[in-house]
Parts: sequence; C-alpha cells; structure tokens
Amino acid sequence: MKDQRTHPQITHLEVHKELGCGFLEAVYQEALGREFNLQQIPNKAHTIVEIIYKGKVLDKKYQPDFVCYDDIIVEIKALASLSGIEEAQLINYLKASRFKVGLLLNFGSKSLEYKRLVYTM
Repeated sequence: MKDQRTHPQITHLEVHKELGCGFLEAVYQEALGREFNLQQIPNKAHTIVEIIYKGKVLDKKYQPDFVCYDDIIVEIKALASLSGIEEAQLINYLKASRFKVGLLLNFGSKSLEYKRLVYTM
C-alpha cells in the first residue's frame, strides 16, 4: 500500500472527477469517506475534537468533516470559490484543537480547490 500522506490529492481528485461540482457538502463527504476507505486511508468522520481555551477544555466540541491518520483535519466545502474565511476558520480549528495539519477541500467550483495548511504553535 502506498502512503497516501505523500499523495493526499488522489482521493479528492477522484471524487471531484466522478461527481463534478454542484452537490451539497454531505454528498462529497460520503463519497470522500468511501474513497478514503477504498484507498485504505485511516479516517474518522465527524469525530469529536476537544477545543482548548487558555489551557482548559471547553464544553463545546468541534466536529471536523474527517480526521485522517489521527492527526490531519479535513474540512469539506461546496462553494463557488473559497473566500479566505474558510482558510482562517481551519487555522482557528487547528490552533484550538492542537492539530498541526489541515486540508481544506472545495468541491463547489468547476476545478477542485484544495489547500494544505500547517499551524505551528
């Protein structure tokens, strides 16, 4: 099995190629989950992630679309284009959850948009 961590775009490119744009996020999430499983990529959908505020865990939890390999947050969007707000949101999720790597995928545009973000504390 190839390590998909070095080629993560294979999964979402496959989903976008198959479905194109125009569906709701939930459709892409289900398809991407199936593709992760086909590609044997460890993943958990809507797993609960604790948010840390000033060293203490908040009662409110964050549920990313996916956590892959137990350390990569994957957020899915289905927008005409990314505005920068989504990137800021993912950076905040990374910061608050103590994850270091996030992948932002936008299936809503004609060409798949994706960004890999790294948060360094």
